[in-house]
Amino acid sequence: QVQLVESGGGLVQAGGSLRLSCAASGRTLSSHVMGWFRQAPGKEREFVAVISWSADSTSYADSVKGRFTITREKAKNTVALQMNSLKAEDTAVYYCAARGAGWALSESKDDFDSWGQGTQVTVSS
Repeated sequence: QVQLVESGGGLVQAGGSLRLSCAASGRTLSSHVMGWFRQAPGKEREFVAVISWSADSTSYADSVKGRFTITREKAKNTVALQMNSLKAEDTAVYYCAARGAGWALSESKDDFDSWGQGTQVTVSS
């Protein structure tokens, strides 16, 4: 498994922006599909965005499409989530996740086997 650590969460006003980062240790992320998920209080963990190991394919939840962008920097072994035009309903704990090396894109949390500890994002309205 890959060890993942998220950073960049915080409190922001509606309409503002935040950039989350996910750093890996122990192993390179270069051959892993990477995803971001989030979980609001009392709700199931849900898919946000995913990026292929080559970074040529991405997918987003409809609720964030056009506002969030997922990128990866192989040299730094990191994955980022740029979040713009934030809304109160984006408030959640955001998790970075890695799928096993060589697997295809997936939006299912059950397909990811390494997870970070999460970072809180709070959007005030």
